[in-house]
Amino acid sequence: MPKDTEPRSNPSVGVIGAGQLALMMAEAAEALSLELSLLAASSDDAAISHFRQVTFGSAHSFDNVVGFARTNDVTTFDHELVNLDAVVALEDEGRAVFPSSRALHFAVDKAYQRTVFAAEGFPIPDFVVLEHFDEVLIQDFITAHPEGVVVKSARGGYDGRGVAVLGAGVDPLETITNFLSAGTVVLEERVSMLAEMAVSIVTGRKGETVVYPVVDTVQRDGMCIEVNYPSTLSAEDVEEAERIARAVATRVNAVGVLAIELFSTSKGVLINEVATRPHNSGHWTIEGTTASQFENHLRAVAGLALVPPVATGAFVTMVNVIGTARPGDYEAAYQIDGVHIHDYGKSWRPGRKLGHVTAVGDNRSGVTKTAWDAAALLQPSN
Repeated sequence: MPKDTEPRSNPSVGVIGAGQLALMMAEAAEALSLELSLLAASSDDAAISHFRQVTFGSAHSFDNVVGFARTNDVTTFDHELVNLDAVVALEDEGRAVFPSSRALHFAVDKAYQRTVFAAEGFPIPDFVVLEHFDEVLIQDFITAHPEGVVVKSARGGYDGRGVAVLGAGVDPLETITNFLSAGTVVLEERVSMLAEMAVSIVTGRKGETVVYPVVDTVQRDGMCIEVNYPSTLSAEDVEEAERIARAVATRVNAVGVLAIELFSTSKGVLINEVATRPHNSGHWTIEGTTASQFENHLRAVAGLALVPPVATGAFVTMVNVIGTARPGDYEAAYQIDGVHIHDYGKSWRPGRKLGHVTAVGDNRSGVTKTAWDAAALLQPSN
C-alpha cells in the first residue's frame, strides 16, 4: 500500500475498541456518510449494534490489530490499551493509523508522559518513576511531600483504577511493592486542588486544529461525574489552561482528539493527564456545540475538514450515569423536559459508567438541576 497520500473523500474507518466512545463515533459517522467497521473483544461490547461490520479480536493482539487495520483505509481507537508494536508495524507498511504510535505512547504510559512533559518544562506535579523497589528513593520522596503522595501504575489505569493515595492507615512500602508487581510505577505529589478542568483539541492530518472551550469537571472516587460549560474559574486560569493545552497538543501531535485534564492549584494550573481520543470531559459537546468531539475526531482521522464548534446554549451540564445498587428508571427520566439521555447499552453493575445525561439552556442552576434530576432517576441512591 502506498504511503499516506491524500485521503479518499469517503474513506472506510476502522475503530479498535467497542465501548461507549465507539458507539458515539458511530452515531456521529451517520451524518458524515462514513463507513465504519469495528474490532470488538466480545459480543457483549456496547457498540456492536451500531456497526454493520464487526470483527472479533483483542486490541492487545498484534495479529488481530494488524489484520483488522489492513481491511480499512484508516484506523482509529476507542481506547489507548492497544498493542503499540502492531501500530508501529502498520505505520511501517504505510497504513493510516491515527493517532500515531508516538502520540499513543503519551496516553499508554504515564511514566513516559511525565518524563517528556517535565523535559519540555510543562507544569506538572512533582514525580518520580520507579522501575523497581528503591526504599531510599521512596522514603525521600514521601518526606519531601508531607501533604501526601499518589501512587499510579504507569500503564493500564483509568477511572480511578491503578491509583492509590498514600495516607493514614496505608502502608506506603507495601502499597508500592504491590503496584510494582504489575510494572513501572509513578509516584506523584498529592496536589491541593482548587478545581479541575479539561480542554479538548482536535488536530487534522495537515496540522489544522480546533479547540473546544475549557470546562469544569467534578470527580468522585477517581471518576468524572459532572462537566460544566462554561468554566467558572478565573479568566487567567482559563487562558492559562488553553495555552498549556495548545502547547501539549503541539508536542503530542495526535491526529484526532487530544483531551487534557488539568488542576487549578494555589501554585497555578498543572497538567493531570492526557488522552489521545474522544474523552468523557467532551461528551457535553454532542448537544452543547454545533460540532461534537466525535464528529471532529472522525473528520480529523478521515482527512475531512474540521468544523469550529459553537456553543448551542449559554450553559451546559453533563452528568455521568454510574451504576448503583439497583437499576434506574429510564422511562421517568425521559419525561424530564430539556434533558438528553445517552444510554450506552451496558449491563447494569454498581460502579460502572452506564451512560450520561446533558442539559443545555440559558440558566446555569436550572441546567444543572435538570441534568441531575434525570441522573438521580437513572442512578437511584437506595
